[in-house]
Amino acid sequence: MTFRDLGLSNALQKAVKEKGYTKPSPIQEKAIPVILEGRDVLASAQTGTGKTAGFTLPVLQYLAETKHPKYRPIRALILTPTRELAAQVHENVREYGAHLNVKSAVIFGGVKPAAQIAVLRKGVDILIATPGRLLDLHDRQVVSFKRINVFVLDEADRMLDMGFVRDINKIISLMPHKRQNLLFSATFSKDIKKLAQGILRKPVAIEATPENTTAEKVNHKVYTVDKSKKTAVVTNLIKEGNWSQVLIFTRTKHGANKLTQKLIKGGISAAAIHGNKSQGARTKALSNFKSNDIRVLVATDIAARGLDIPLLPHVINFELPNVPEDYVHRIGRTGRAGASGDAISLVCSEETEYQKEIEKLLGLKLPSTVIEGFEPTDTTAPKRAATQKKKNSRSKSTEKNSNTKHTRSKSKRNDRTTSSNKNRGRSRRNRRR
Repeated sequence: MTFRDLGLSNALQKAVKEKGYTKPSPIQEKAIPVILEGRDVLASAQTGTGKTAGFTLPVLQYLAETKHPKYRPIRALILTPTRELAAQVHENVREYGAHLNVKSAVIFGGVKPAAQIAVLRKGVDILIATPGRLLDLHDRQVVSFKRINVFVLDEADRMLDMGFVRDINKIISLMPHKRQNLLFSATFSKDIKKLAQGILRKPVAIEATPENTTAEKVNHKVYTVDKSKKTAVVTNLIKEGNWSQVLIFTRTKHGANKLTQKLIKGGISAAAIHGNKSQGARTKALSNFKSNDIRVLVATDIAARGLDIPLLPHVINFELPNVPEDYVHRIGRTGRAGASGDAISLVCSEETEYQKEIEKLLGLKLPSTVIEGFEPTDTTAPKRAATQKKKNSRSKSTEKNSNTKHTRSKSKRNDRTTSSNKNRGRSRRNRRR
């Protein structure tokens, strides 16, 4: 099948060809014709399978083929959870729409809004945004949702994870009731399906790959190491393998900064990217990493979505995520567009339960090995993953509280009895007097 077979215009076919794509991916084959028909879509596809083009191409065609007022009100809105993803989607929209008379813009927090406001006032057909900044500009009466015909919620599961459900519902309440809705994500939980029920109308369900799976060409590796030796192991892997482009994930911002500093001291060029960094610093770090000016990008899970780095060969989980689904998104940065890649995880004794939950989610046993010279000796008890429940802790706590309450109640009764007896004794003595 070709992009022409999907019903795309010559202008879009030309743009796709310039990007180097010769045939559509499975998610594009399934989604594009349905979206062109004007149907609502609930689509699940792993990262790196071309899902962004799956919704941007048909939306661009719709905007190009329909008339619009001269002042160009926003007619299509794409919501993303992170700034990096918003910027990446906007870049794709610009590239795919290079031969169309369609104007686009991106807005997100972390930067001064003046430039964004100026662009919006000139008129925009398609807007890519993060929820917070979008609502802020709406409150300033800079943005209007009254003419939106197409609404896209990208990485919907991450939206819920980051607590955007109220913002999403607020934005939806401000849009016309009659519109086309598209929900795309790498995974779909029960909460996402519940959210979809309140947004979509008779949607077409599309699943290009089984839920919570990873790219076939990703080579999973687990190295069992002591927690204290992880930095030394990472440094050794990068230097011994002469790796030039490595994306490393940590669980915390502090951990990302600390590891970055140690790598630099060890002679490896690196930069950190996380929520506490300014947008300028995040953009610069990502740009330097893509251009190979730095060898390592250390990131928190904010970067697990939206980082589109062509042919990224190595992703390292310096710390395993305690939420199994985050593993899927992290390693989805490699093995993209048919290329192969390595997903390496450094697992210490307290992370063994995290590994088990990830394996359960994937239905895949992750091969574990030990690096010579870094044999683990730590026996710290494993921590519980986010998907694991406490065992009988609630009942024990309830029983304890019940016993405590019973003891307190009994004590209070005894106090009242003692007090009553004392009062009676005083009364007798007073009567005698």
